[in-house]
Amino acid sequence: MSDPAAAETPLLDDSVKGCLDFKGRPVHRSSSGGWTSASFIIAVEVAERFAYYGISSNLITYLTGPLGLSTAAAAAQVNAWSGVATLLPLLGAFLADSFLGRYRTIILASLVYILGLGLLTLSATLPSVTTSGAPNADNVTLNTSSMLQYQVILFFFSLYLVAFGQGGHKPCVQAFGADQFDAEHPVECKAKSSFFNWWYFSIAAGILLTLLILNYIQENLSWVLGFAIPAIVMAVGLLVFVLGTMTYRFSVKGDEESPFVRIGRVFILAIRNRKIASSAIATEESLKQFK
Repeated sequence: MSDPAAAETPLLDDSVKGCLDFKGRPVHRSSSGGWTSASFIIAVEVAERFAYYGISSNLITYLTGPLGLSTAAAAAQVNAWSGVATLLPLLGAFLADSFLGRYRTIILASLVYILGLGLLTLSATLPSVTTSGAPNADNVTLNTSSMLQYQVILFFFSLYLVAFGQGGHKPCVQAFGADQFDAEHPVECKAKSSFFNWWYFSIAAGILLTLLILNYIQENLSWVLGFAIPAIVMAVGLLVFVLGTMTYRFSVKGDEESPFVRIGRVFILAIRNRKIASSAIATEESLKQFK
């Protein structure tokens, strides 16, 4: 006759400490995480890198071509956008760590990403007005200038939406992928090291596909198609990511505060102490005047 305690032991050993499923239930190693979950997460990262470099790698060409900016103005705009895109992951990490969690932040950031890419495609579809054979060239030139201005505004609005999307996406996806491997389990700990190798290999593959295929399409076929493909790829990547929800492990946060909250508290205390010190100096000087 089998021992009930012995029968329960495999179930206990199969559970993953500090992790829950998407419904808040304890997860089991055999049915969650690992390479199955990591594959979905790697897929959305490849899609994101494909979309990001599909826009950024040929940005100067589009700005100086269809939008008619000078090389200096285009370079300044690209530098400004790149700087904002580099800093925004700090905001994304704060939102994920303090409020939304990594999974929700990835979903929200991907939706913003897709919206930005969709509007970017829309801006490229705006028709251009030519003056050839027009009876009133002055009015046509005025309409062309006005339409181009709206196109530029829509383009840069879309471009910064993409920056916000990657700002929420970038700090969360790799960490969420690492959460799918238990560092305390010898087999999964080894697989976790391999995960990072495949992670960067997949990113490089996505960027290579962009440089080989998408840049050619944008320069030789159509900018509309060149912007639409990243939007479609990103939408497919988000769909693949959502399909893996049932297999994901969600790391349970402890009672400790977010590091971003602690950093913010340090700055607040520093400002308060500075105000207190300033008021104390002012009080001391006023007392000296009455002596």
